[in-house]
Amino acid sequence: MKNFDDQASELMQGGYDLHIHTLPSVFPRSLDCFQLVAEASQAGMKGVVLKSHYESTVARAILINQYAHAKAKAYGAVALNWPVGGLNVYAVENALRFGAKIIWMPTRDAKNSLTFGNMSGDFFDRPGITILDQKGHLKNCVYEIMDVVKRYDATLASGHLSPEESVLLCKEGRRRGVRMVLTHPEFSRTIVPAEIQEELAKEGVFIEKVWLNVVQKSVSIEQMVSTIRRIGSGSAFITTDRGQKGSPHPTIEMHRFVCALLEQGLKDSEIRDLIHNVPEVILGLE
Repeated sequence: MKNFDDQASELMQGGYDLHIHTLPSVFPRSLDCFQLVAEASQAGMKGVVLKSHYESTVARAILINQYAHAKAKAYGAVALNWPVGGLNVYAVENALRFGAKIIWMPTRDAKNSLTFGNMSGDFFDRPGITILDQKGHLKNCVYEIMDVVKRYDATLASGHLSPEESVLLCKEGRRRGVRMVLTHPEFSRTIVPAEIQEELAKEGVFIEKVWLNVVQKSVSIEQMVSTIRRIGSGSAFITTDRGQKGSPHPTIEMHRFVCALLEQGLKDSEIRDLIHNVPEVILGLE
C-alpha cells in the first residue's frame, strides 16, 4: 500500500481543525491549549478552534494567541449548555462581541443527547434542552440567537440536537442568511442520513466530518468518503474532535485522517477544500 505520510503532511500545511477539546476542562483531556497550538504550529497548521462543553473559550484563545508565540492561531467558541444558561442570547452576544467564531447549539445537555444517557464524565443531573416549543416550532430565543450570529458574521452549529431539530435549525438558519454547520452527522447520537446531508448542503449548510466517529466505528471511512463525494468537498470540512485523555493528540489524528482520505482516493484539491477552504469560510476568513 502506498505511503501517504508526506502527502498528508503537505496538505496539513496551512490547514485548520475546528473541533478540539483541551485543558483546562472539567473533563479529562490529553493536552492544554499551549501544547495544542505548539503542535499545530509544528505541523504547519494555521488555526484550531477550542471547544468546551461548559464555558466560552474566547478569552482563553485571546490569551493563548498573546502569550504562546505560536504560528497557529487559536479561535474561541461557545456551546449553549446549562452552565452558560442554555439557549441564552446574552451568552451568545457576549461571546461573539469578544471574538467567538462558532456558536454550538446544546451538546451534552441537549434533550436528544440525554435520551441516550449521560456521556462519559457527566457530573450533574439536568433536564434536556430542546430548541422546539410544545407545538414543534423553533422557540423565539432560537431566532434571536440566529439574528445575533448573523450580525456578527459568525457560524451557528447544530451541536447534539436531534436530527429533526438539526435539519429544521439548518434550513431556517439558511433561510435567514446565517452561516450554518451540521455537527458530526455520523456521531451515534446525531445521525443524519446521507441524502439529508446532501439536501442541506445544496441549501448552503456546511457538513462536518469527524475522525473520532471513524475511530469509534459509528461510520466507516469508506462510508464517510462516499458521503463527501455525494455532497461535494466544497460543502464539507474535516475535524478530529480529539483531545480526550488517553487518546492521540489532535495533530496526529488529523494526519491519520488525511492519510485515510488519500487512501480512499480523494484528490489533493478535495482535501484542500476540507481542511483549508471551507474552514476559512466557516471562520469568516475567506
